[in-house]
Amino acid sequence: MSEGGPSHTERVMWLRLARTNGLGPVNFARLIARYKTAEAALDALPGRARKAGKPPPGIPAREAIEAELDAVETFGARLIIPPDPDFPALLAAIPAAPPALVTMGNPALADRPCCAMVGARNASVAGLRFARELAHGLGREGVTVVSGLARGIDGAAHAGALETGTVAVLAGGIDHIYPREHAGLHDAIAEQGLLVSETPLGRVPTARDFPRRNRLISGLSQATLVVEAALRSGSLITARFAAEQGRDVMAVPGSPLDPRAKGSNQLLRDGAHLIESVEDVLAVLAAAQTLPAPPGLADSGAASEPDWSWLDATDDTAPAAAPEHDMPEAADPADRVRALLSPAPVSPDELARQARLPVGTVQAVLIELEFDGSLARLPGGLVQRT
Repeated sequence: MSEGGPSHTERVMWLRLARTNGLGPVNFARLIARYKTAEAALDALPGRARKAGKPPPGIPAREAIEAELDAVETFGARLIIPPDPDFPALLAAIPAAPPALVTMGNPALADRPCCAMVGARNASVAGLRFARELAHGLGREGVTVVSGLARGIDGAAHAGALETGTVAVLAGGIDHIYPREHAGLHDAIAEQGLLVSETPLGRVPTARDFPRRNRLISGLSQATLVVEAALRSGSLITARFAAEQGRDVMAVPGSPLDPRAKGSNQLLRDGAHLIESVEDVLAVLAAAQTLPAPPGLADSGAASEPDWSWLDATDDTAPAAAPEHDMPEAADPADRVRALLSPAPVSPDELARQARLPVGTVQAVLIELEFDGSLARLPGGLVQRT
């Protein structure tokens, strides 16, 4: 590769290898470490497949890669690879970094101090408010907030940091808006922030793509903060990736009565930093700046022979049990209000805003919940789940 970045031919060869069927980032890194260049790896693959008794690898034609590059440019996005000077340095440093990224927006946001913020999709009103306010405060201090554009905490974090800079990492192609109700937020981030995906344009995400996305969220960030998370959740997978990448893990404490706090409270028991304010996060980020970076793409497989079983297998990075991804938002008003309530006190007006329901409808639901004993009213008109 040249000092100023790869040539067009080098880029095409790199992408042909990256887009080879079944080849995930782990074995991609091993191939680059062994053969030094993508072109040499591509030349070696057919012979190694025959020697291993495997079917021929599904290497895309050069014309297909040229078409992909043209489509990305037409869409107004960029396709970058780790040899590019502006590939995010923190992401390039993780073991088996993504071989390619499609980005849209302001790439400089990934060069600032970055903090991942993730949490429950069925977040409480208190959790949503805290995530939005914390993201807004971090943005004012020059920190880029990174999240996954999912419902709940992710969306609140992006919204809070939108005017100061936020990065949304997508499980599908950056041209695929998911969930649909985040269409406006998706477009605003493309305009004011940065969209990132390791999948090609047009890719519709599957369950397996979400853990891969989580790995990028933590990889782009100096530290990962979990606001609300159940014991079995994608947020805990993101925290696990952060720890494996040598990054700090933070968590917001929650009520032991709220299932959405059990995962984040478990992280605290396991040694995560306890976060109650912007200042707490800034202190962790300041200390994280002195930590050495873990090995990156070129080093992560240097001593390992590629595992040739990938030639008839699937991707090599996703956990065996992928978490549930975004589920449709509850249509029943009562279910929507119940999902937002927690042991933390909240006003009916804020419940109505977060549930996107008329205040009168919310008040009617609250009366029903009070009658069945699942709601308590507090001084000042606040309510909480019992």
